Amino acid sequence: MELLWEISGWAGAVAILSAYLAVSMGWLKAGKGFQTANLLGSCAFIVNGAFHEAWPSVVTNVAWFLISAVALLRMRSQQESPADAVEPPQVQFPGVPETGQLAIVDAPRAPRCA
Repeated sequence: MELLWEISGWAGAVAILSAYLAVSMGWLKAGKGFQTANLLGSCAFIVNGAFHEAWPSVVTNVAWFLISAVALLRMRSQQESPADAVEPPQVQFPGVPETGQLAIVDAPRAPRCA
């Protein structure tokens, strides 16, 4: 059983360090994937730290977990559903009346050569 707690700690280290490396090198944006890796890594560190009774590490990783969890929740709430999508603003050209209708204008034609 002790081996399971050790594997948990090493897996947490790999998750957090891999996410940090990927963001630092520009391979990954600091978004959902980064926060998920931090969340899972901190959970693994919490388990490992509690097994070893390393309470400062446990408290630090509980804070790390909460930061990642709040970030993920905020990202989720900020996602717009397709129904909430806002149309881009309409451009009003000078001299064109604002009627809400499109004006059909003939394009100038080149003179015909006989």
